[in-house]
Amino acid sequence: MLDAMKQLLVQLDDRLASELERHVPARSRQRSEFVRRAIRRALDAEIEARMAEAYRQTPDLEPAHLDPAVWERVARPTPRTKRAAGARKR
Repeated sequence: MLDAMKQLLVQLDDRLASELERHVPARSRQRSEFVRRAIRRALDAEIEARMAEAYRQTPDLEPAHLDPAVWERVARPTPRTKRAAGARKR
């Protein structure tokens, strides 16, 4: 699976590189996974921040999210006819 991954060269300042080395040494096979997870978290936070800003700029006009009828459809029983009820008894 690692063969299919794209490699990136990232430059770090001395302080950040030292911190990374202290927490996840280069000889550890977990360093790449650590960096991937850190990038994923940063990207998720960026997406969340952009979405929150979009909602601040264009809020919902009505609080539809508070009305259960909008987001939760309750299944109503199907009315049974006499013919259908009688056919089942046979």
